[in-house]
Amino acid sequence: MTSLVIAEHDNASIKGATLNTVAAALQCGGDVHVLVAGANAGAAAAAAAQIAGVAKVLHADSDALAHGLAENMTAQILGVASNYSHILFAATASGKNIAPRVAAKLDVGQISDVTKVNSPDTFERPIYAGNAIATVQSSDAIKVITVRTTGFDPAAATGGAAAVDSVAAVSASAQVTFVGSEIAKNDRPELTAAKIIVSGGRALGSNEKFMEVMTPLADKLGAAMGASRAAVDAGYAPNDWQVGQTGKIVAPQLYVACGISGAIQHLAGMKDSKVIVAINKDPEAPIFSVADYGLEADLFTAVPELVAAL
Repeated sequence: MTSLVIAEHDNASIKGATLNTVAAALQCGGDVHVLVAGANAGAAAAAAAQIAGVAKVLHADSDALAHGLAENMTAQILGVASNYSHILFAATASGKNIAPRVAAKLDVGQISDVTKVNSPDTFERPIYAGNAIATVQSSDAIKVITVRTTGFDPAAATGGAAAVDSVAAVSASAQVTFVGSEIAKNDRPELTAAKIIVSGGRALGSNEKFMEVMTPLADKLGAAMGASRAAVDAGYAPNDWQVGQTGKIVAPQLYVACGISGAIQHLAGMKDSKVIVAINKDPEAPIFSVADYGLEADLFTAVPELVAAL
């Protein structure tokens, strides 16, 4: 029984979500292999070989794999899939794009958003926006799994000494071409990897007020900035800041929610945070039900006072 983790990388280094996925794969039993598919991705393959617990790295190198296009990645994975009992992806935008294609081609059921491995064929995953946990048992010969990274502590990035084997890269699909990408530039920590996050909600009223009130707090704490769906939909914050069921799932050491009422879909994305601080002038706001510390106050007064105190 051997598991294959599909690495997420930038062709030079391995992204943090892959370390959590390796941790989940190790709990499935047997050896863990990692597939690094990219273009000129030798450095990423070498980094994957250093991950603790990894027995082998498969390195596929081709221009067709440079941008992680789902069609090409799927074909690459299917070329080696028969050798594995489990194929694991991080439940990120990339993993959610590729995993269903692989499962469909293998004619197996996908097991999504796994938060716990009970045994090699039995897993736990949240349903109903995290209000219930389903235990799922699969009899498929090959189990295709996406891993909710907040459910697993990351494997150590160093300490391993896996062999790196080159595998033949697939030809580029004629049905898809890479046109371009617009990468959001951010000097702050990546939202899903940040240890501290400060988030704002619709109560901030405008993009100008959002930045004016929230930025000094984030600067003081060295935090990433997040937002509720309502704030993003209103244009107060960029889309990649959205925390929640339809945004990013986070579990930082400290989550500070300012002017966020706590809709179910938002709570599903942050309630696993170690310490939650909520600032809201509505005493009935649902956010207080999950908060470790709650301050019933006007955020336009409380947040500047907090910044001054820090």
